[in-house]
Amino acid sequence: MSSVTRKAPSLAVRIWSERWAYVFLLPTLLLFGAYTVWPIISSLYYSMLDWKGLGAERPFVGLANYREAFGDPLFWKSLGVTLTIIAVTVPLRVGLSLLTALVLNNPRLPLARVFRTALFVPAVTTTAIIGVVMGFIFDPAGGPVNQLLLDLGIVDQPVDFLGDPGTSLWTVMGVHMWKWFGITLVYWLAALQTIPTTVYEAARTDGAGGWAALRHVTLPLLRPFLIIIVLLTAIETMQIFDLVLTMTNGGPFFSTLATEVYIYQQAFAGSTPRLGYGAALGVLFGLVTLVFAALQAVGIRYADRVRSRS
Repeated sequence: MSSVTRKAPSLAVRIWSERWAYVFLLPTLLLFGAYTVWPIISSLYYSMLDWKGLGAERPFVGLANYREAFGDPLFWKSLGVTLTIIAVTVPLRVGLSLLTALVLNNPRLPLARVFRTALFVPAVTTTAIIGVVMGFIFDPAGGPVNQLLLDLGIVDQPVDFLGDPGTSLWTVMGVHMWKWFGITLVYWLAALQTIPTTVYEAARTDGAGGWAALRHVTLPLLRPFLIIIVLLTAIETMQIFDLVLTMTNGGPFFSTLATEVYIYQQAFAGSTPRLGYGAALGVLFGLVTLVFAALQAVGIRYADRVRSRS
């Protein structure tokens, strides 16, 4: 009995058979190319030019901007500030939001939805507006925070939260955590919704109390989500440009100089803008972000394997 091997259709035939899918994808592909692919390519090109952003003179300098960046102490300072913000705020934000999610996920808690909404409202508020408002709130000359501290007798004189290098970065980190706390909270609430109620019913049948169910059921089942949420929060934390710019502009004495702010200052805001050098700094910072994105992809695959085994 002979069998006839059917020839696979050619690429052109397969594309034509799915032509309507490509037609509907075309707007997305065009926007992705215009706003993602093209800026990446142009940044790589500009990073090899000595260009101020204006004028026709664009001498090609090759890798000179990258060599200058590696020897730029302020670039490494800004990268250290960014990594410090990540190292401090991410664990606190993830841990506190997990505890809050465990409380708000209780169906017997009154006004749980109200509390969820209240905690999420800052996340949808414009960051630049929050930065400006916080500048007034922490103002040493009559700001409500200093006024409260003076009335309670905690301090003898106003504290310049945003003007003192010893307190400015901590103040910015505190505002940043408050601003984006609701996003991480939503991540944990979504993760808690994936745990079947039958698991808790089985635990109660076996005599497990609230603490035992949390320790032996909830936390182990949330472990795969931990890696993803930590990496998502870290990537979000790197995008702190608008908050730092409106609150401190990288000062005082570069104490809050996040990398995005330094790139902006070099490319656009300096007395002599250097778009080519700013593009080189942006490419290097993009590589750092790419490392976190790669870790996120690995974390997602690990979480999927853990969930498939559980």
